[in-house]
Amino acid sequence: MIDILIKNAIIVTVNKDRDVIFDGAIAIKGDRILDIGNTVDIEPKYLDAKKVIDANGKVIFPGFINTHNHLFQVLLKGLGDDMALHEWLNTMMFPSAKFLTEQDTYDAAMLGCMEGLKSGITTMVDYMHTHNRPGLTDGIVKAYKDLGIRGVVGRGCIDLGIHKELIEDVETVEKDLRRVFEKYHNSENGRIKICVAPSSMWAISEEMGKMLWNIVKEYDSYFTVHISETEFARTATKDIHGEIDIKLLEKWGIVGPEVVAVHCVCITDEDMEMLKKYDIKVSHNVASNMYLASGVAPVPEMLKKGINVSLGLDGAASNNAQDMVELMKLTALQHKVNNCDPLAISAEKVLEMATIEGARTLRMEDEIGSLEIGKKADLVIFNSMLSPKSIPLHNPVSTLVYSASMHNVESVLVDGNVILENGKVTTIESEEQVLLNAQHAAEELCKRANVTNRMEGHKWNSLY
Repeated sequence: MIDILIKNAIIVTVNKDRDVIFDGAIAIKGDRILDIGNTVDIEPKYLDAKKVIDANGKVIFPGFINTHNHLFQVLLKGLGDDMALHEWLNTMMFPSAKFLTEQDTYDAAMLGCMEGLKSGITTMVDYMHTHNRPGLTDGIVKAYKDLGIRGVVGRGCIDLGIHKELIEDVETVEKDLRRVFEKYHNSENGRIKICVAPSSMWAISEEMGKMLWNIVKEYDSYFTVHISETEFARTATKDIHGEIDIKLLEKWGIVGPEVVAVHCVCITDEDMEMLKKYDIKVSHNVASNMYLASGVAPVPEMLKKGINVSLGLDGAASNNAQDMVELMKLTALQHKVNNCDPLAISAEKVLEMATIEGARTLRMEDEIGSLEIGKKADLVIFNSMLSPKSIPLHNPVSTLVYSASMHNVESVLVDGNVILENGKVTTIESEEQVLLNAQHAAEELCKRANVTNRMEGHKWNSLY
């Protein structure tokens, strides 16, 4: 007996052959896909399924994978408008991060993950890079567990910089890293993982960097870090360490497929050759790069060189949403217009970046990222009839990338569990309470940090 049979669907597998099954069915047993194929072949074999979902007229996609985020920034949404990165960091983000509590990170992660889930995200990578007290990582993990989403938490650190309240020494970071790895890594049936996430190369010492890399090797994890997000960030690393950030990784021996380089906006051909040489993965964060006016990452050039590029939403204070459907459209459109070439990137490539290339980034391509027998049952049921924007449905991938919204995400499965059904989260009692808790946490954090953009004290800024 199987647990779930989904039938009569258009299935976009993103498998090796990129098969699309136009009247397909998926049989799920436990946390994995047991069978997949045409409904006429699959349904008769599993008439005793515990749950049957008739997905007639709907599309099934692999679950979307967000490879970069700062979930605590959900509480800071709307506070950093119209600033460049260095100003945004120093006047809003770092001052607020000093006052975070474990309850704050939990409330923020609950809201951010709930929003992400409603846009089809099944795997969320959090980058808790400003980590100045115990428990901040634990709050994120608790939210992952409570919602049932697949999640990675990057325990971050800073031991150099101007904000002394955010600095931790190497010994403190290593002790807490070992604690969270031992407590959470590969827990919840492998659904929860831990990684290391230094804030940036200019914010850590060589001793810290090498300690983090040793932890990565010991626990078979990965090292994620902001790389050349802006010219300012690139120059800051060289001013402090004598090398740009990508070269510094090589100098310190932090290279290999375990490295995820986030942003890579201001990089050269030489930098790209190094990324390719060491199989370093890239997380592309188009929305935050646009919001902060950081620049345009040379994604088509990286893809042509065979570099694995996935998609990251980045924090909600530099994106202002946790919407993967919106992000896919922004990704496609930015690179078309930047290159004055409609073929600079395709809808199919963007979907690959949101699924299988995200899985490769996390070295989980054997488990997630496509719909295949034996893989985890992480998937999205997409209903074009839920919005006039997505009708007519001709090509399901084109509709998803160019003509859809998160309102089209009807249901989501993670590990074979239906955690979003008919647009409602099934794993919590009250979605409204999540919203109320996050609003309260955000207001209290802003009071403690003396940071505000509330309308009653905000000067109207039309510029021209």
